[in-house]
Amino acid sequence: MREVEIIGFKRANLGKAECNKLRAEGHVPGVLYGGDEQVSFYAPAIQFRDVLYTPQACFIKLNIEGTEYRALVQETQWHPVSEALLHVDLLQLFAGKPIKMNIPVVTTGNAIGVKNGGTLILKNPRLAVKALPKDMPEVIEIDVTSLRIGKSIKVGELKTNNFEFLTSP
Repeated sequence: MREVEIIGFKRANLGKAECNKLRAEGHVPGVLYGGDEQVSFYAPAIQFRDVLYTPQACFIKLNIEGTEYRALVQETQWHPVSEALLHVDLLQLFAGKPIKMNIPVVTTGNAIGVKNGGTLILKNPRLAVKALPKDMPEVIEIDVTSLRIGKSIKVGELKTNNFEFLTSP
């Protein structure tokens, strides 16, 4: 799985006024959950571009003043008008602990139904997957070559490699 490095700094003062000051300087406040203790941090907003503005799933290598954590995005908060990133919650990853992620679906091949005048409709562009971090797929590839008009591929028909689908079969 792709990994993006984000360099952040610990937040000493917590609260709305301090967060607004950080946002005005171009930073995003955040919290890292899941470990022994919560870590409040801030990082430049531009560093989150490779994580949030792409359809691909990825892990985050979070470097907070020399201490490194592996994490994934749990939740984001956005401004309703300007659509600026306001806050990010990260979940810390551990090697033996399974995680849940929404993984993008990629179709391969040319469907017979499309060649005959049909349209390929992808109803679930992302599928919920549960796996250990080392087994998490980057994308789920589905071969649609043999798909005819009016036929479909169900989630339950897809093959899994050391992970399970949480999306209804």
